[in-house]
Amino acid sequence: MQYFDTHTHAISSDSVAYPPKPLGGTRSEWSRIRPVDVDGLIRNLDDAGIERAALVHASTMYGFDNRYAADALAKHPDRLVGVCAVDFLSDSAVPDLRHWIEERGFSGVRIRVSDGTTKVPTPGSGLSDERMRAVWDYVESRGVPVCVQMHSKDTGKLLQVLAAHPGLTVLLDHAGRPDASGGPSYPRLGELGQLARFTGVHLKITPPALRRLGNEEGVDVSEVLRRLAGVFGADHLMWGSNFPASEGTLQELRDTIESRLSWLAPDELAAVLGGNAARVYSAPVFNQ
Repeated sequence: MQYFDTHTHAISSDSVAYPPKPLGGTRSEWSRIRPVDVDGLIRNLDDAGIERAALVHASTMYGFDNRYAADALAKHPDRLVGVCAVDFLSDSAVPDLRHWIEERGFSGVRIRVSDGTTKVPTPGSGLSDERMRAVWDYVESRGVPVCVQMHSKDTGKLLQVLAAHPGLTVLLDHAGRPDASGGPSYPRLGELGQLARFTGVHLKITPPALRRLGNEEGVDVSEVLRRLAGVFGADHLMWGSNFPASEGTLQELRDTIESRLSWLAPDELAAVLGGNAARVYSAPVFNQ
């Protein structure tokens, strides 16, 4: 089994070289109480037997300043791919993307639309804001994966974006926060399921996704995951530890997710734990 963790973060201990400037003005709690720098991240990857990881820029620490993640990628190009963040509403959004992706080595970009615990303002009118069109044009034309942090209630706006840009590769952070309310029939899962007709849409299974589902009354987490896999296909699921934002060692976080997916066939489990991410992020070394 080869592992590719699609959702990790790193925080520098040097606040002078990389000063905090969090989105929304409030630094995330995890970045204060359990920060891990990139060398610590690599040690944790080694301890957990994880070959590759996506380093997701910590915007609740650094805003749109991606320099620390960029420097981390340059230091560990054999282990990390990078996901940057830019202001999608800015006139300089596309030049900024060109800089971070074409010059500094990032492979993907992230947009936060509706948040979980931190107070990050929604950009404009959301995903379908007309000012974002140039960004969607750019990432679609270059095949850049876009990580979208949203709730399933945002599905309608993402559908508008995908209708105009059907070739987009989208990774829904924390599985798009599916709505599993309504009892064992889970009637509202169909809201998120509308996205499955677009072959570029993938779901990240993460500790926050599992925790949120587990906190809903009457929800069978494994059954919800089975249904999502049935709608999107196991080849459109991938895992992410959310380390160190989620509490626990990376090994513990990996084991928890893997146990929740133990019902998958061996080849499907291998794809979710590594192969799908390697394909999306074009990581040929991973497959050698």
